[in-house]
Amino acid sequence: MGAMSWVHWAIVLVIVVLVFGTKKLKNLGSDLGGAVKGFKDGMKDGNQPAAAAEAEAAPAGQVTQNSLRTDKNTIDVEAKQKS
Repeated sequence: MGAMSWVHWAIVLVIVVLVFGTKKLKNLGSDLGGAVKGFKDGMKDGNQPAAAAEAEAAPAGQVTQNSLRTDKNTIDVEAKQKS
């Protein structure tokens, strides 16, 4: 009874493709890959000393490579406290 055989996994895969469609699964895979890449880049940047990170920082208002990596549908906003 333990693990499912390959036939069971094939049936599950067919059902998942029928339910979600190949386009949505492709988008999910690319989003997951982008998230993993972003996490790895963040971990790599986190290991740098603070002085090196400040030296790499661009002046305010200058477009950097990191700002170009954001999703085109993402809206960057600044929250302000209502007084």
